[in-house]
Amino acid sequence: MENEIVLNTEEVMEYVKNEVAQYDVLEISYNRIFVPAEVLDIEHDEEEESLNLLLQLRGELLNDTVQLDLLQIKDDIIEIRHINNENELVVIVVEDT
Repeated sequence: MENEIVLNTEEVMEYVKNEVAQYDVLEISYNRIFVPAEVLDIEHDEEEESLNLLLQLRGELLNDTVQLDLLQIKDDIIEIRHINNENELVVIVVEDT
């Protein structure tokens, strides 16, 4: 089942903090980059204002583990596809604020 929701950038950050769990799949489209990856860990630090995702890339050429601070790229995010452990797909479209 596929659900599509439209959120602003702050709501996207809250969605990731509250809804994305370890081993979920995120496909993040930002700027001109597409990142298909499995979430290995999520670390939120309010003092340092960061939302770090440890991701296992699922690309054809790149399969590395990378760390991505979602707060640093939040203004460039176009869309996030979130597939949770129940294989439900949520497509998050980011609206301009």
